[in-house]
Amino acid sequence: MLKVKIICDKEFTIGEIDDRLYGSFLEHMGRVIYHGVYEPEHVCSDEEGFRKDVLQAVRELGITAVRYPGGNFVSAYHWEDGVGPREERPRKVDLAWKAVETNEFGTDEFIHWARKAGVMPIFTVNLGTRGIEEALQYLEYCNFPSGTQYSDLRRRHGVEEPYRVKLWCLGNEIDGNWQIGHKNAAEYGRLAAEAGKVMKLLDPEIELIACGSSLSAMKTYPAWDMEVLEETYDVIDYLALHQYYGGQEKGTAAFLAQTLDMETYIQTIRAAVQVVKQKKRSAKEVKLSIDEWGVWAVPGNTVNIEVEANPWQTAAPISEQIYTMEDALLFSSMQMTMLRNADAVKIACQSLLTNVSACIMTESNGEMWLQTIYYPFYYFANYGRGTVLQSVYHGESYNCEGFNNVPYLDQVVVWNRTRNEVAVFLVNRSESDSQEVKIVLQGMRPNTVKEAIYLSAEDKKMTNQKDHLAVQPRESNTVELKENCVTATILPLSFMMIRVGI
Repeated sequence: MLKVKIICDKEFTIGEIDDRLYGSFLEHMGRVIYHGVYEPEHVCSDEEGFRKDVLQAVRELGITAVRYPGGNFVSAYHWEDGVGPREERPRKVDLAWKAVETNEFGTDEFIHWARKAGVMPIFTVNLGTRGIEEALQYLEYCNFPSGTQYSDLRRRHGVEEPYRVKLWCLGNEIDGNWQIGHKNAAEYGRLAAEAGKVMKLLDPEIELIACGSSLSAMKTYPAWDMEVLEETYDVIDYLALHQYYGGQEKGTAAFLAQTLDMETYIQTIRAAVQVVKQKKRSAKEVKLSIDEWGVWAVPGNTVNIEVEANPWQTAAPISEQIYTMEDALLFSSMQMTMLRNADAVKIACQSLLTNVSACIMTESNGEMWLQTIYYPFYYFANYGRGTVLQSVYHGESYNCEGFNNVPYLDQVVVWNRTRNEVAVFLVNRSESDSQEVKIVLQGMRPNTVKEAIYLSAEDKKMTNQKDHLAVQPRESNTVELKENCVTATILPLSFMMIRVGI
């Protein structure tokens, strides 16, 4: 049994959690859209073809924002193909995923779906094969009231009121050589700055997200970020970071330690932002948007095998990763890392929502089920609201391939003034030892344990694919409250949330 002590004080805070930190992502990739959120022929779909079981799961999950339409897909996408009468929309080749895109689901459908799901839309413009003029036209279609070419086009499509989309991404992963329209930092920075400038001339109320590095492993990181920030700082509001982790073959200890890399990644980009801010003598604060993140649980060379063998299908099932209990722990720690940087990270989009690296899985013409990662996200999104507290960790650490001084217990503490409660989130990285945790809440008067749940499994490789309830949260009876201290026992390789009334 390992012993751990966590100390926090309500007077020592990190920052306020932005609701948009609990976002997700829809892209025209595989079965994310078609047979995921949209399946008109399904028995439980509504009059617009949206799967009601998926909508319900999204609402319950607590998702606040969803990014659309990509992703790699957007870098060759013509937004005009996805608006207006469906019978007039063209079938197009999708070069990103070697598919045929029917455009049956587009901007208008996404907005309708987002309103039913209760989420904020985040749109991405194509700065791969297109540029300033098309970005401006897309914004005009969505946000301008009336009396112009593209606003009146929207009205002819039956949408009188503008969509008023506030958040716009200036392209996607343009630093990657896999991206259609890949550019170097100087080329992208100038294009993004000019596109952003004219978009804000049309609608000064929007916020803009520029492409930062696509992974911490990119050879151009962090020089790309510095150069893009220098070009775009005056017009953008956020810099995007994307991050996925795999590498289960390295062993559990190294696999779960990867969030230390994520912490360094975020801290480095935070420093880059501050350097550019000072160089420009600017009072403006540019924040971060981690608008793609998740666990990439299959080897990269197997993701598109089916597509390579039989390309140019519509909504072919690709990269339908099945998550294990082990994956859910890394997923949880990634979420904790973002929370510990809540003063800078204001937007995050778990990637993706359905079927591809997803929380929610659907069977075509069949049932829906929830992956192991659904449950940690649910507890973070529903109870990780308010102020992140600084917390001091006293406990043992380990060394592994690529990382030193990895805490056996990952943790973050959130104080919710509205609910008068503190939520403590914990991940035990140890494969063999339970941990006896003592949480000292200084400057507070805890009076009750409102809820204590944990997520664990007999086998770290257990999934919910066959038995959909194999890995699910359970109540913990190990939590005790005495004066201003909470004690709990957390099992090996498990996630725990404790809610304490204050």
